[in-house]
Order: sequence, then structure tokens, then C-alpha cells
Amino acid sequence: MSQSDHHDEHANEHPKLGFWQAYVFSTDHKVIGIQYGLTALVFLFFGFCLMMLMRWQLAYPGQALPIFGSLFSDATMPGGVMLPEFYNSLGAMHGTIMVFLGVVPLAVGAFGNFVVPLQIGAPDMAFPKLNMASYWSFFAGGVVMLYSFMAPGGAANSGWTSYPPLSDIATAGQTYWLIGMIFLITSSLLGSVNFIVTIIQLRVEGLTYMRMPFFVWAQLVTAFLLLLAFPPLEAAGVMQLMDRLADTSFFLPTGLVVTGDALQVSGGGSPLLWQHLFWFLAHPEVYVLILPAMGIVAEIIANNSRKPLFGYKSAVYSLIFLGFMSFIVWAHHMFLTGMGTTISAFFQTTTMIISIPSVVILTVFFISLWGGRIRFNTCMLFALGFLPMFGIGGLTGLPLGLSAADIPLHDTYYVIGHFHYVVAPGTLLALFAGIYYWFPKATGRIMNEFWGKVHFWGSIVCMNMIFFPMLIQGLAGVSRRLYDGGASYEFAEPVLHYNAAMSHAAWLLAVFQLPFIINFFYSIWKGKQVDRNPWQSTTMEWEAPSPPPHGNFDTPPVAYRGPYEYSVPGAEKDYTPQCEAAEV
Repeated sequence: MSQSDHHDEHANEHPKLGFWQAYVFSTDHKVIGIQYGLTALVFLFFGFCLMMLMRWQLAYPGQALPIFGSLFSDATMPGGVMLPEFYNSLGAMHGTIMVFLGVVPLAVGAFGNFVVPLQIGAPDMAFPKLNMASYWSFFAGGVVMLYSFMAPGGAANSGWTSYPPLSDIATAGQTYWLIGMIFLITSSLLGSVNFIVTIIQLRVEGLTYMRMPFFVWAQLVTAFLLLLAFPPLEAAGVMQLMDRLADTSFFLPTGLVVTGDALQVSGGGSPLLWQHLFWFLAHPEVYVLILPAMGIVAEIIANNSRKPLFGYKSAVYSLIFLGFMSFIVWAHHMFLTGMGTTISAFFQTTTMIISIPSVVILTVFFISLWGGRIRFNTCMLFALGFLPMFGIGGLTGLPLGLSAADIPLHDTYYVIGHFHYVVAPGTLLALFAGIYYWFPKATGRIMNEFWGKVHFWGSIVCMNMIFFPMLIQGLAGVSRRLYDGGASYEFAEPVLHYNAAMSHAAWLLAVFQLPFIINFFYSIWKGKQVDRNPWQSTTMEWEAPSPPPHGNFDTPPVAYRGPYEYSVPGAEKDYTPQCEAAEV
């Protein structure tokens, strides 16, 4: 069956669905994308709240939490004062929720599901029921993760990396963490298969690989990363679950002593094995966060500079190379494990090499701005904000890729600062840009520009006030995961005053999210109505009605040209859509 036949069949045979089928257990990629998006935003908000509790403890160690202290049980916060164990739980769950329940589902599940089929002219994803299963597996994993706070001894408290042997003998919350992770990994695997098949098989006539929008390329490479990197962690999760529930010892070495008593296990396991399996996923995971963000930024920069994306092919090849290289750098997280100098040199070299394609892509974005007629709307501000923030994240990562510098910096606040620059002011700014940019496609209405700009300027200033001092504290040698922020160490004293300032900035950042939340929900019902292509964009999703109907397009589109035909000399208008036939 040709794709146009497939499309017609889709378009003409869809009976009216009931509420549950249309909005809850939907197989429509747009509804699933919105479900992913709203769920991920709720999880992001929850993870952010955990971070604000941690920031109170770091700013005012040992002081009772005002107002909210009474909400917690005496087991976790006697008299409203945070115990070290509860602080550890907050740290582990904040990291897990932000990465696995927030940013990845938003970047891949929400934007990928909603935008990719529209950008390639497809009526839906290749496997709609698999798509629904992917969302509900993610939802189940999230619920199990959050339920772990109710477990005896509280939620998982072995860090978001869950290193054994500590995690093997931790409280019951760790078991819930592992079960939740298995659900989340299954969700990503189902989704990644669906994306790969959809992009390869359902592109419309004329849409060759080198005519695909950069965002589609980013999602395709991301899907391969998920498909190849997540199975080792799923295996590791099952093995750690077996260690905890079935008395195996995959990760438990012989001769462990816990509170003065020898641990009665068969032993012979390897804690290092977990690190290898975990980081084999978790380094590609960084690119799972950043590649969709780069894809969003590419669309918005091309559209708002009214220029074609400079060096499109170089950027695409860099994406593919980046994806490939991300699998052979994982042990730069493990320089302290006593690996030999030869293998250490190998991972240092690959880590330096992987920075090259990232620099190529950033350079493509900067040169695309050169000489453009830039429109500084909200989505463009967020996309522009991404560039220097990701740049700082990348540059601060280079010393961590060299063992001589990494050994003193490892497990200090420097690592936290570096990683958060990549993920918070970096990736999250790009995701906000995408929300402002595609909001009119999803709703037919546009978000308020003034409040969008308030949201941008407040967020970028506060984020830098939170994360930049972390780099200074890390260079001073302050370890991360200290529940008092380093107050018990004399050498940390000169940089301790940053803790209060960083915490105030974090709470102020929360205030600046309120305009976004109000603007988002107000605009769904009361926002200004716009036509189907308010940004005068060239890519194919803007040819569909807003919001798109079931089956997406009135008639199957055909791609006649590349994705970024802006300001073509001699053309009547400054943009030529991909599916507008050339005049004879």
C-alpha cells in the first residue's frame, strides 16, 4: 500500500470516539504527545519542589523548615528539621525525576510524538497502539517512583546513579525505584522503535533524508541512542532487583561489613559492573536530552532569522557522529575506579573528540544568525538563550574529560554545576522555546508575548545565579551530596556564603515559572486565535490545520524542496513552504 493510500484510509475511516478513547487511552500521536507533555511538566514541577527543599537545608542547615516542616512526618523531619537520610532521598529522587520523568519524556515523548509525524507528512506514528503502551508504561513508572516516598524508610536514597553495594542494602524505597526504572526503560524502548520505523517508512513523497527538518534528524538519532543504550541498564536494574529480593549477588562483593557485622551474602559480585552498565546508558542519555533540544533550536533559529540553516548537511553528519561517539566515552565517569593509564587515555581521547561535533552544531547556529533579519519573539529568545548556556555546559565539561583534572574535581559541586548548565539553562530553555513555538499548532492560539518574555528573562538570570556559584564551590573542593552543604569542613568556609544566595535564586526561579503556568493554561482557552502558519514557517507541520484533525492533513502533502527555503532571491514572499509546488 502506498503512503497516500494509507493516508486516505486513515482519513476516511475514523468513527467518532468516546471520551476515554479520544483523550485517555488514545492512539492519536498528537493526543499522546500532549499527554506526555503535560505529565512531564507536572513531574518537572514536582522535581523542582524537591530541589527547593534541598536548597533550604543547604542555605540554613539544621534549621526547621518554615510552614512546610509540619507537613512531613517526624520520621523524616523531626520538628521540621531535615535528617541527612531524607536529604539523600531528595537528592536521589530530584535527579531521577528531572532526567527520567521530566526532560526525556518532554523532549522525546511530547515533542517527538506531536511534531515528527506532522513534519514528515505522516497521518500518525507507525504503531499507534505501541505508542499508547509507551505512554502508559511511562505513567506507571512515574507513579511507582513517587509512591516510593510512602515506603518504609522513605524513597530511594543512594543517589540518582544508585551505586551498589550501598543501593543493594538500602531501604525499601530503592526497590520501588528499580521497578519504576524498568517501566520507564520499557516505555523508551517501545517509543524508540516506533520513531525509527515512522521516520524511515512514513515520509511523504519527495521527502528524501536530506530534505528532512533538522528536528526530525535529531529525533531519529535520539531514538537509536535509546534503543541501543537502555537495554544494558534494564538488565542492570533487573540484576539489582534480584540482589535485593532473591539473595543473588551480582553487585555484592565478598567480605562486606555493615555496621560492624559481616554481611551474609554469597558475594563474588562486582560493584564496578553496575557502574559500567549504568554509564553505558547514562552518557548517551546526556545526548538524549540535548539532541532534541538542538533540533528545536534549529527550527526556531532558521524561522526567526528568516535564513536557511547554514551548513545543514554538516550539522546532520555531526548529529550522526555525535550519536555514534556517545557510546564510547562512558568510562570518563569512572576515572577514580583505578583503570589503567592506557584505557584511561582511550576514554580521554574519545571525550575530547565528542566535543567537536557539538561545536560544529553550535557554530552552524551562530553563523545562521549572521546577517539575518532576526525577530526577537519569546521562542527566539529561549532558543538564543540556549546557545551560550549549552556553550558554558560544554566548556566546563572539558576538564572533567581529562583524568588529571577530573580526579580532584570528581564528586564536587563543579560536576553539579557543569551538568546543570547542560540540562537546566541549556536543554530546558530549548524545551520552553519549543512549547512557545508549537503551541499555536496544538491549540490554534498563541501564548502572550509579554509574559513569555518576563518568563525568559527571569528564568535565565536566576538559573545563572544558581549554577555559576556551584562551579566556584567545586573548584574550592566542596563535595556534593553533603546534607549541610559543606559547613562541617573548614576548607569550605570561604565559599559557604554562596549557599544562601543560590537558594534565594532558586526560590525566585520558582516565582518566575508562575507567569509561564498561568500564560500556558490561560492561552489554551483565551489566547489570541491565529491562522495555521502564524510564524510564516516552511516546514510541513504548518500545512496542517491548527489543531490538526485525526489523520493530520486535508490531502497528503508532497515535499518539493528542502526544509528551510527562507528569503530565496526572486521569490514573492520571504518563505517557500516545503510542500508548495514550484511554478512552471
